[in-house]
Amino acid sequence: MEVMSAKEAANKWGISQRRVAALCSEQRIAEATMVGNMWIIPTSAEKPIDARSTRYNRTEEKAVRPFLKWAGGKGQLLKEIERYYPFADGRITKYAEPFVGGGAVLFDILSKYDLSEVYISDINAELINSYRIIRDDINALIEMLYTMQSEFIPLDTDSRKNYYNEKRERFNDLKVNGNEDINIEKAALMIFLNKTCFNGLFRVNKKGLFNVPMGAYKNPMICDEKNLRTVSEKLQKVTIICGDYRESADFIDENTFVYFDPPYRPITDTASFTAYTENLFNDEEQIELARFVDDMHKKGAKVVISNSDPKNSNTEDDFFDNIYSAHKIKRVEATRMINCQAQARGKIKELLISNF
Repeated sequence: MEVMSAKEAANKWGISQRRVAALCSEQRIAEATMVGNMWIIPTSAEKPIDARSTRYNRTEEKAVRPFLKWAGGKGQLLKEIERYYPFADGRITKYAEPFVGGGAVLFDILSKYDLSEVYISDINAELINSYRIIRDDINALIEMLYTMQSEFIPLDTDSRKNYYNEKRERFNDLKVNGNEDINIEKAALMIFLNKTCFNGLFRVNKKGLFNVPMGAYKNPMICDEKNLRTVSEKLQKVTIICGDYRESADFIDENTFVYFDPPYRPITDTASFTAYTENLFNDEEQIELARFVDDMHKKGAKVVISNSDPKNSNTEDDFFDNIYSAHKIKRVEATRMINCQAQARGKIKELLISNF
């Protein structure tokens, strides 16, 4: 078999030697082999489709991060979830995330791909309001956040607690009694509370009121202007809906990649301390979601679902194995990052379920 070096392949294909090496390390060039510190490639190898050269694939634009710390966020699982991204061949041109939460997967995809349509939704009205304000009123939001930052940072601990509690009370008042005229303030308050509360935990009580105490951060970045402006740019063409995941059905078709990250099924009877909204997601609703996933599968969409693995606490619990029996289930290792007890944070298994 005749071979060529990465440099020779780069000249042949009209790309950089560094890009050839990256394609080899990603195993996208058949039979490419590392010999010493250089790649050897069959001369018969064809240039892989470069995801960056199509409208629907990789971009070299600005990276963007979630603007909120979010319980259950998928930042630590991105490498696993990224393996499922189906955009390389250009057929999948749309993305939907009906439980968007903090948006770790959303922002990873928006950083890497230029898709024709993107749809996100959540039933958390305050969260969706924040997404919309960042997209539509970024200047006013940044001005308000800078004001809060300049007022909060110089205070001593007791004064900070008083300031924090006043803002929390104001946020809850707007949550219950608010109207369209104060949405910018509500978004600013949500971001402020997220950046300054204990563990960055968004949690509400049964009345729907945010009830997390202040954290002990010395110098929190309340207004990350650079990232917020980048988030705003990335969200300009995104459809943002406050509503149930079922509303995404009209958007989803055979050209869509869908990622479902519903509220996780509690691993133990005491594990449901984290309520992101006043609406709970019980086993019957998990089953309803599985049926919806089956419907989207029939449409031809590419689907990935994440959830907790009940086998962490009961090896006989086949709940998800049963309701997703028609699909592929992968168990991946994750770290329980947010827990009221430090000793309860550690490695657990989570599920990634896919229809492809």
